[in-house]
Amino acid sequence: MSFSRSDFGTDFKWGVVISAFQNEGAFDADGKGLSIWDAFTRRKGKIKDSTHACTACDFYSLYLEDIRLAKQMGFDVFRFSLSWPRILPDGAGRVNQTGIDFYHKVIDACLEAGLEPYVTLYHWDLPLALEQKGGWCHRGTVHAFEDFATLCARAYGHKVKNWIVLNEPFGFTSLGYMLGVHAPGKFGLSYFLPAVHHVTMAQAAGGRVLRAEVPQARIGTTYSCSHIIPYTQNNNDQQAARRADALFNRLFIEPALGLGYPVDAFPLLQRIERRYALWRDWDKLAFDFDFIGIQNYFPLVVRYNAFMPYVQVSEVKARYRNVPLTSLGWEISGNGMYNILRQFAAYDGVKELIVTESGAAFDDQLLNGRVEDESRIQYFREYLESVLHAKRAGVPVTGYFVWTLTDNFEWAEGYRAKFGLVHVDFETQQRTVKASGQWFRQLLNASSPG
Repeated sequence: MSFSRSDFGTDFKWGVVISAFQNEGAFDADGKGLSIWDAFTRRKGKIKDSTHACTACDFYSLYLEDIRLAKQMGFDVFRFSLSWPRILPDGAGRVNQTGIDFYHKVIDACLEAGLEPYVTLYHWDLPLALEQKGGWCHRGTVHAFEDFATLCARAYGHKVKNWIVLNEPFGFTSLGYMLGVHAPGKFGLSYFLPAVHHVTMAQAAGGRVLRAEVPQARIGTTYSCSHIIPYTQNNNDQQAARRADALFNRLFIEPALGLGYPVDAFPLLQRIERRYALWRDWDKLAFDFDFIGIQNYFPLVVRYNAFMPYVQVSEVKARYRNVPLTSLGWEISGNGMYNILRQFAAYDGVKELIVTESGAAFDDQLLNGRVEDESRIQYFREYLESVLHAKRAGVPVTGYFVWTLTDNFEWAEGYRAKFGLVHVDFETQQRTVKASGQWFRQLLNASSPG
C-alpha cells in the first residue's frame, strides 16, 4: 500500500512530541525546583546507562532550533509538556516567574513558526516536594495539581487552545508506584492503588479546570495502550488477557467515561473503594474530553501464570515469538495499532482519537554526517498504513504525532534508546536530521507517495 498526506484529509494533524524532563535539561536553572526524576536518576543502578538528564538535549537553550527543525520537516503540531517544578518549585505556592516566561517563549516561537502548540500539563515530572508528602499516593497532590492547572490555564489559555491533561497515567503509576523501575521507585499495591485513584481524580479535575478557565479549549488526555492477545484459546489464558486488558487499557479511560473502574475483569480494584476512596469521589472521576490520545507502541501476548502475584498474568516476550522487533525488544505491529484504535473508538463518549505518540527505538548511528534509519521509516510506513486503514473503516482518528523529535533521555533506558527523527550529539548538542526525518519532510511537504 502507498499513501500520501492528502489520503488522510486536509484536517488531519501531523505533529512531533517532546517532554520537559527528557529534553529541557537546565535541571536547576533560573529557579526551577527538583522533580522526582531528578532524585531518581541519582540513585545507583536505576538508569541502565548510569546517565541523568541534567542537560539532556538542552531544549531550554535550543528551543528555537528544535521548533525550526519541526517546521522544516513539515509538521503542523508541536506537542510539549510544562515542567511543574519549573513553574512551581515547591509543587504549590511560590510561583517561579522565569519558568512561566520560558513557556511563553516556547509557545510564541511555535505560533510564529506556524506550529500549533499542544500543551501537556503532566508528563511524569512530579515536584520532589510533593513526593516527600506522599506524591500521587496522597490526596493533597490532586488539589496541588488543580492549582497548577489553574495557574497554567490562566497564564497560557489566551494563546493555547489544545491541552492534554496527563501523559500515560498507567505508565507512571505502574512503573513508578507498583514496580519501582521508574520514579519515585515505590513497590506494591499499597502504593499503586491509591496512586491510581488520585491520578484518576486529577485527570478529571484538570479537565474541569481547563474547561472553566479556557472555555474554547480542546481538552484531551493520553493513554498508553496495547492490543492484548491471549497466548492460547484455553480459558485460563483468555481470562488472563481480560485482566491484562483491564489494567493496560481500561483502568483510566473507563472512569473518565463515567463507567467506574473495570472491577468486572479485575476484582482486586474493589480495594480502591474500600480503602482509598471517599464516598464523594465517585462523582468526580468523569470528564467529557474532546479527544483521547492513543499512545500505542506494541501489542502484548499474555498467558496465565498462577505464580504471578495478584494478576496471575505473564507476558510472552516478543523475542521468543519470531516477530519483528525494535532495539528495545518491542514487537512491531501495525495490526496492533489498528486493533487498539478500533477498541477505543468503540466506547460511547469517545468523540475523537489522536495518535499522540508513535515511534520506535533503533540502534542507528551517525556515520559520515548521516543517519540511515531505514528500519524506522519502515516502522512509520506500517503504522501509518494501519492508522489510515482505521480512518477509512470509520474510526474518528484525526492526527498522528511522532515520538519523538530528537533523541533524548528515555527514562530508565537513559540515552541508549534512540527514538528521534533528529540525531543529537549529547557532547556538542549538534542536531542532524535522520533519513526518517527527511522521509517525513517528503511526505508532509511534497505529498509524495509513502
